[in-house]
Amino acid sequence: MRVTTAFNRILRIPAATVVAVHFGTNDVTAHLRLRSRKLRCECGYVTAAAYDRSVRRWRHLDVGANKMWLQAEIRRLECPTCGVRTEVVPWARPGARQTREFENTVAWLTQRADKSTVARFMRCAWETVDRIVGRVVADHLDDTRLDGLVHLGVDEISYRKGHRYLTVVVDHDTGRVVWIAEGRTTTALLGFYDALGPERRAQIRAVSMDMTSIYRSATEQAVPHAVICLDPFHIMKWVNEALDRVYSATPRADFDREVTGPEWRRTRTALRTGVEHLNDAQRDRIRLVRRNRYQLWRAWDLKEQFRQLYRSVTPANAAAHLKKWCTRALRSRIPAFRFLVQRIRKYFDGVIAAVQWGLSNSRVEGVNAKIRLINNRAHGHRSVPALTASIYLCLGGIDVPLPTQT
Repeated sequence: MRVTTAFNRILRIPAATVVAVHFGTNDVTAHLRLRSRKLRCECGYVTAAAYDRSVRRWRHLDVGANKMWLQAEIRRLECPTCGVRTEVVPWARPGARQTREFENTVAWLTQRADKSTVARFMRCAWETVDRIVGRVVADHLDDTRLDGLVHLGVDEISYRKGHRYLTVVVDHDTGRVVWIAEGRTTTALLGFYDALGPERRAQIRAVSMDMTSIYRSATEQAVPHAVICLDPFHIMKWVNEALDRVYSATPRADFDREVTGPEWRRTRTALRTGVEHLNDAQRDRIRLVRRNRYQLWRAWDLKEQFRQLYRSVTPANAAAHLKKWCTRALRSRIPAFRFLVQRIRKYFDGVIAAVQWGLSNSRVEGVNAKIRLINNRAHGHRSVPALTASIYLCLGGIDVPLPTQT
């Protein structure tokens, strides 16, 4: 069997034939000839007239311990729309110096490891891996990712010191990241809604977020029909902060026995623990608080009643339960909880919507944790587009095929 025949069967380069093979000291170069005489532009324009010609080579997957290169004569064409452009070859993406198989392998590995490790394994530069990720994401990420969005989650994440933020939009139904924009501004989220267009905006039913007015105003402006669900975690944080203020204002010396500092701190732990998770010793501490500092126990009891809103109350009874809770909190005459009632009433509809729709930002927070991992394992990214491309590659639902997959 001839060497060229063997490499034609091994490489299986689309729309090209291996006409010669050169073996170097540490590499192998396969010389290709395109089968088609027609030249194709990136925009789809096809012509038979060549503007000029040159020789170019592309890095391919290694053959054994040797680097593999593909070399071919490439032509330029004069496109009436784009001007003078290099023709598109079937084995590589436009502008790339690596083949699709090489780039897909790099992207698949980058989904699972840091870029430095991938660069060492693939025997290429770190900057090469970074550029490959950008090209693969641009090739796979299209406007169809915004189709069929119904339930969304919006949050921000800090990616660098100095209050550098990204706005992240997640599809609750699939868990995919569908939009990333630099900044924590109304404009950042409005850009997402503008990209959706009127028809796809009309399909959105609910959006979960925290209590910041930045994203809420953008959502009310772009999709006024959508229900805004306020994250239960942030609401419970308010409740626990009110409980902490009551705890801090309660003197420990008024108990029926002397309470040491560690014991008093363990009492705070018992107050913050959910009633279903209390052990016997913590239950005894709660009973002691009730006997000696009733106002502190009352604050704990209000906290537990509020937790039932997310644990056992049916969506149909959520509004009635919260109204009764607000009445009890006001009657307690505890300043911290009276102030909390004012905040809850301001966001009453959003709190109830989260219960009725069963949405929270827990999925978005999980995505944010993965984004931090992506950023940390790279020891930071040199630019926002580089970080954005890595996030889309790992969390955007991009399925990169390996050359070994059939």
